Amino acid sequence: MNVPLLDLRPQLTALRPQILEAVTRVIDSTGYILGPEVSSLEQKIAQYCGAGYGVGLSSGTDALLVALMSLETGPGDLVLTTPYTFFATMGTILRVGAQPLFVDIEPKSFNIDPEQVAQALADDRKNGSRIKAIIPVHLYGQCADMQRLMALATEYDIPVIEDAAQAIGAECPYQEDGAVTWRRAGSMGLCGCFSFFPSKNLGGIGDGGMLTSSARHFVEIVQSNRNHGAEPKYYHSRVGGNFRLDPIQAAVLAVKLEYLDSWHAARRRNADRYRQLFNEAGLAENVVALPQAVYADASGADDHNHHIYNQFVILVPERDRLRQHLQEHAVGCEIYYPLCLHQQECLGPSLYQRQSLPVAEQAAASSLALPIYPELADEQLVYVVETIRRFYQTR
Repeated sequence: MNVPLLDLRPQLTALRPQILEAVTRVIDSTGYILGPEVSSLEQKIAQYCGAGYGVGLSSGTDALLVALMSLETGPGDLVLTTPYTFFATMGTILRVGAQPLFVDIEPKSFNIDPEQVAQALADDRKNGSRIKAIIPVHLYGQCADMQRLMALATEYDIPVIEDAAQAIGAECPYQEDGAVTWRRAGSMGLCGCFSFFPSKNLGGIGDGGMLTSSARHFVEIVQSNRNHGAEPKYYHSRVGGNFRLDPIQAAVLAVKLEYLDSWHAARRRNADRYRQLFNEAGLAENVVALPQAVYADASGADDHNHHIYNQFVILVPERDRLRQHLQEHAVGCEIYYPLCLHQQECLGPSLYQRQSLPVAEQAAASSLALPIYPELADEQLVYVVETIRRFYQTR
């Protein structure tokens, strides 16, 4: 049996007529830069995320970059973030001339540890207050502890840029006046940054991204920066870049957005089925550490996207040998991420490489992502777990 890590063909087959109609509409309009398709998607994404505004951008990476640029982040500044995420989170910090400041992650969620954030902020205040922004990453489709992080950000008056590239629609609970409310990724910090890379839960047919925010003045700066800092045309008060979302991508994404919550629900069903199968196989007790949906038991969680499972990541012994075994038996899998950001060669021989962040480093050494896309058949899920069971049975 073949079980790919991701197969986009079933989704395309189901939506092909709508997607072709949307793309043809853009082609026939001859309006190929920004325009009504982008404006419409910006409004829909902002509403979906619970934010006031959306700004269509060329990629999730560029969303992070333009957010930092719009805060005038640069040399001498620090940006507090996680060491366990995709490179773009750190790469954009370095591109504006700032330096990342890493703290470790929580072992349950893989997201940044808010208590270590608290300590880093306190230390920074003692040392001259160089932290310009905080970038928590909502990793694998589950929000970081935003209530605690936003309380810290308010206390220290530091803006929060939510890296929500993997988490569009993901929600987390907020305790307010004794009641629980749920907030979506991209609506809690100063802004949220999203990716529409084809493998994402909401993926385009190429690169694309979005920034959401309820801060109107900040949004106006972002809109200027995505178009070379022009405001009005040919008059440049700042140096921006070409970060515009293509209208063809916007049109396709608008089609897919209507199905997004049903895809989230299907991914959660697949995750639940995996848990059942791993338990029945006797693997979940002391061999395979399954991903934890940390908000699943919160009040009202069943009615909210407490986890959208952009990836289903397990922690396992002998990870690299298991990965080879799965690949030999036609099961797609991937390592997200094999090396922490503070260990990357591009930083050179520096204090970063001597930094000890043990939880992130252990995750990098033992994590493995399994297929989780919505259209997986039950027999495929059974085959994945059975293939893993056979590997450990022979050890």
